[in-house]
This record gives sequence, C-alpha cells and structure tokens, in this order.
Amino acid sequence: MPFPNHQLSMTVLMTPDMANFSGKVHGGHILKLLDQVAYACASRYAGMYVVTLSVDRVQFLQPIRVGELVTFLASVNYTGNTSLEVGIKVVAEDFHQGIATHTNSCFFTMVAMSEDGKPAPVPQFVPGTAEEKKRHAAALLRKQLRKELDERYAAAKVDMAL
Repeated sequence: MPFPNHQLSMTVLMTPDMANFSGKVHGGHILKLLDQVAYACASRYAGMYVVTLSVDRVQFLQPIRVGELVTFLASVNYTGNTSLEVGIKVVAEDFHQGIATHTNSCFFTMVAMSEDGKPAPVPQFVPGTAEEKKRHAAALLRKQLRKELDERYAAAKVDMAL
C-alpha cells in the first residue's frame, strides 16, 4: 500500500462536463470530489461508514482548467471520540507544460457511524512524523476556534440560516 491508512491520494482528469462557460472547473464539482476524498480517507482509517459534519477553510487559490490532472492529497490530522479531521491539499497539473499548482486546501470533519446509525468510536490517531505533529497541533487549534465561534454565535443569538 503506497500510503498508510490515515492518508489517501486520488487523481482525476478534469473533463469538459466539469467546466463552466470560461473553461474552468466548477467550484461545486471540486467540492463534491473533496467530500468523496474526505469520505474515503476517513472511512478507510475508521474502518466504518462516516458522514460529513463540517467543512472548514475551503480556499480556491487558483483556477483549475479542463484537461488538467488534479491530485487530492488527504490525511487524517486529528481524531476525537467519534470524529476525524481530514486535511486535503489539491494540486492541479498541466502535464503538457510540466507545471503543478497548489489550487485548493480545506479541512473536513467527519463522524464515524455504527450500523445502527449512531456515532461510533474511532481509533485514536497518534502523529508520528514532525509534519503529522504540526498538522495535529493545527487541528487542535481549529477545533478550539470552531468551539469559540459556536459559543459567540450562540451568545449573540445569531441564526446562521436565512
């Protein structure tokens, strides 16, 4: 296996059916692929079905064009009791010109589900490398920031929906 069970790589050729009128790939199509990658990475690690709880920091840094090979590099950065944070880096490659560009990054929080549809415990992720430890620490900070933001919204009685 080329990756440990907490990492996943997926490469997809961007085709015309994925594009908008300007020849760039729809952001919504990339979001769909990101969700599939997050699911595959988290499900493989947890060994069970997972669902998407939230998506943080989707940043479209550069456009993706039809004809480019897009690689999604996913990694479990952190596990809670039943949840996992999966970080995903997206790299688009214009293989005709030999240019690879970091186009997108984001973080998905996934929740493992038991067969009866209830949240289920996941194996605890223990970072091994210096890079994994850095990602783990950043994931803990994001978790704390999400909690603080939720508390601020609740205190201000802000309804996120229209």
